[in-house]
Amino acid sequence: MSKIITMIPVRMASTRLPNKPLLDINGKPMIQRVYENVKKVIPGDIVVAAGDQAIVDACSKFGAKAFLTDPNLPSGTDRIAAVLKEIDPTSDKYDIVVNFQGDNINVDPSVCLPLVKMVEDTGCDIATCGMVFKSEKDVNDPSMVKIVMGIKDGDDEGRCIYFTRAAAPYIRNPEKSQTHNFYHHIGIYVYKASALRRMVSLPVGVLEDREKLEQLRAIEDGMTIRAKVVSGIKLVEQAPADINTPEEYEEVKKWIK
Repeated sequence: MSKIITMIPVRMASTRLPNKPLLDINGKPMIQRVYENVKKVIPGDIVVAAGDQAIVDACSKFGAKAFLTDPNLPSGTDRIAAVLKEIDPTSDKYDIVVNFQGDNINVDPSVCLPLVKMVEDTGCDIATCGMVFKSEKDVNDPSMVKIVMGIKDGDDEGRCIYFTRAAAPYIRNPEKSQTHNFYHHIGIYVYKASALRRMVSLPVGVLEDREKLEQLRAIEDGMTIRAKVVSGIKLVEQAPADINTPEEYEEVKKWIK
């Protein structure tokens, strides 16, 4: 059986929503609600990879294990890798690392379970997920990242060939194509522990720098990424999946009790 650890990277620095991880959501700070949601569902250890001492202090109050990381680390991926190095210096304690974002207040952690199984069953380096785009406008929105993968009709997972902000793949003969689906990448990752360590040791890739998508670093290096197509990721469909603005914060408080 795989030895699994779930890492929740989180930091205070949010220009649109100051002190976001510690915002009160009907009696509990956001990071506590995210942690408790994860603990109910994902087996194995759970730690918070915190960019600020205030988060570590808050976690200690509700019984979560939190590690302080360098606040200048460039990404959540670097943050969880730093904690993994600290708690598993000999690289033999954990096989799989789940990366669950600290602001995913309304994301169902059970979406990670088939990703863990995908890593175990296929041996891929990284597993992630996506959803079928329902709007052509969203397909053409560069802020919404697309997964390029060849999935046959009836299948719900495949190898990720590329990730892009462009509308891809191009459909030259739509009348002859079996499926016209475009897949929206959902930024939830499950890593082989060895792949996570390797990824953060690599320099920024050419394509990564061009598209500003760090998963392209792994693809350029030859790592295998697979994606599961899911129909939904929310605990409460009416509420935002995460919180990035004051408006989303107010909306979440209506639904998360």
